[in-house]
Amino acid sequence: MKIPELLSPAGSPEALDAAIGEGADAIYLGLKNFNARLRGANFAYSQFEGALRAVHKAGRKVYVAVNTVFTERETDRMYQLLNYLAQTGPDAVIVQDLGVLKMARTHFPSLKIHASTQMNVSSAAGCALLAAQGVERVVLARELSEKEIKDVREGAAGIELEVFVHGALCVSVSGLCMFSSFLGGKSANRGMCTQACRRLYAADNEQSGCYFSPRDLQLLPEIKTLAALGIDALKIEGRMKSAEYVAAVTAAYRLVLDNLNAPDGAYEAALEQGLKILQSDFARPKTNYRFYGHTPDSWLDTSRMTGVGIFLGQIERIKGAGEERRVCVKMTGLENAPEAGDSVRFHSADDKRRLAHKLTFARYTDGAIWLSAPDGFDLGDAVYLIQKKAARKFYQAIVPRDLAPFKRKPGFETTPPIPPLFPKEKRGGRDARKEGAAVGIPEGIIAAVSCIEDLYIMQSVQPAAVIVPFNTKTAPHLLAGGLPFTSGQIILLLESVVTCESDNFLAGSLPALAAKGCRSFIVNNISQFDILKKYKWTGKPLIISGAYIYTFNRYAAAFAVESGARFIISPLENSRQNIEKTFVKQERRQALVTVYCYPPLFRFRVNVPYTFRNFTDSQNGTFRLSTVSGSPDGTSAVVVPGQPFSILDKIPFLKEAGFRHFIVDFTGMPLKKHIVKEIWKQAQNAPNGGAMRRGANRFNWKNGFYTTE
Repeated sequence: MKIPELLSPAGSPEALDAAIGEGADAIYLGLKNFNARLRGANFAYSQFEGALRAVHKAGRKVYVAVNTVFTERETDRMYQLLNYLAQTGPDAVIVQDLGVLKMARTHFPSLKIHASTQMNVSSAAGCALLAAQGVERVVLARELSEKEIKDVREGAAGIELEVFVHGALCVSVSGLCMFSSFLGGKSANRGMCTQACRRLYAADNEQSGCYFSPRDLQLLPEIKTLAALGIDALKIEGRMKSAEYVAAVTAAYRLVLDNLNAPDGAYEAALEQGLKILQSDFARPKTNYRFYGHTPDSWLDTSRMTGVGIFLGQIERIKGAGEERRVCVKMTGLENAPEAGDSVRFHSADDKRRLAHKLTFARYTDGAIWLSAPDGFDLGDAVYLIQKKAARKFYQAIVPRDLAPFKRKPGFETTPPIPPLFPKEKRGGRDARKEGAAVGIPEGIIAAVSCIEDLYIMQSVQPAAVIVPFNTKTAPHLLAGGLPFTSGQIILLLESVVTCESDNFLAGSLPALAAKGCRSFIVNNISQFDILKKYKWTGKPLIISGAYIYTFNRYAAAFAVESGARFIISPLENSRQNIEKTFVKQERRQALVTVYCYPPLFRFRVNVPYTFRNFTDSQNGTFRLSTVSGSPDGTSAVVVPGQPFSILDKIPFLKEAGFRHFIVDFTGMPLKKHIVKEIWKQAQNAPNGGAMRRGANRFNWKNGFYTTE
């Protein structure tokens, strides 16, 4: 059996030493910008080049994470970074943004590309599209089951597949979380995640809890299964974790992989020993997540604040102050009792403060332990053991001490001009940039609904077109006909969450949809570009790049257009300034701007096991948990804000800037005719009487993404 590559995180030089010292075949790291762990230490350019040379000399590989989206004004900086990487020669670059992929393939073809798990690739069709673009490896979305991974492997020949096997999980589908971005522009798609899933929430008629905090992934017992499926690489999460964590996890997986083809009994013994090693990773409780399709209650841990570390207890007594401050934590035994020199984390009961602390004092007596403690924590606050001093090992330093020879940095070259997004048609010289209405979407306000029944309410406002989700629940009605809108007025919204099975359902439905005249599609997963492109249409379909095909820059938009898109919906996290920079004025007729919606902040693959619907955070922000019917997994769920995003009052200014298509999205809310008419009237009459809707928010529209600059 082929042994997969073991890929370990290197969030710091110390973690790099541990990963190589414990036998990782490859490491992945980030530089000081454009990576999904910007809060980590990361590597200076000189450190990176020194490490690259040393790791290559040791016969191992280095992958560089450039796995965030970039905005239009950052195009030159991204170009400079890729140019630098093309010169230094890492073994691959891990990317999320389709714009990075497009830029690399256009200007730096020597760079080997791996598609990040944040790209949300979960089907063979998505892999096929990327393989055609020269991508060598796909890191599959973390939500896939064993069967779904098998389906992808069987249908995706000619491309390597990588799977996450250990570490922290996102409760939201890979690449689709907008909660942190909603709370202040700190987008997970920009490496600024503030871990909204780990927070304490107060729910209707329920005790407060960390309702969306997942356990940590652990697939050590499934290594043989993954190897048998033909998975090429196994990835450990943890660029924000300590060197001790990286060492323990790498050692455990190395041990099991080295015994993968050992005689009977040796593999089982290695697995047992590996599991014992993982008991010292000081992480959260473990789960195999959805590998066997388990329900959420098997991978959510809401009973306490599931921070990293071993829970010791809550503070029951306090004495002293300053450096002599001591707290008492009740313990039933000495198994995990910390000692002076160990590290713990204090976590306030209201979830507003967390702080790591190296113990200067620890004394166990009468069933409790007294610990040194920082100011600011009180009775009832939790204490976690996060590192034992005895667990520290010293490894040979990988990064050379003398970094003087490594002086290269990204330069200040100007990015070569990119061709227009919507060039003139070859036949007849028609300029598609000036004829948005002529190619399938009437100008004006487009309504989006969540179900077939809502179409009848939409009759009362007469939108220019209607967007309807295409899924297993709506498909029979769409194919049966008799709806209050013609097939030419209906735009089918395709799922952002897909599987090989759901892709096959879409592909198998296309002949019947085409026969009914349904030819307009919003693509929200790259697999759908591949499916729609391969169907032999009579005449062109109308393909719209959706809000989840992240087009924050012209390179990403160009990728969408080259994949078949004739219109582009701006991402919900976008700002007005960035939209206007991305689309020059003559191209804005091809852009669709969402002016009203309840943005999905968390998107789950399955329904979550809660009866409550409304909840609040510690800042009194209100949110709602809603179910979604007809998804690839049957009934799934989303979390939306209690109040909508609205820029209805900005429609006149957008029209003046050259935009002509606006989406009013009624999904995520129960529809009532009088509310629909009120919102529609405001959209049509803004700004006269069209001030910002009461309680609504602007999301990132005005301020854009948070930046440390």
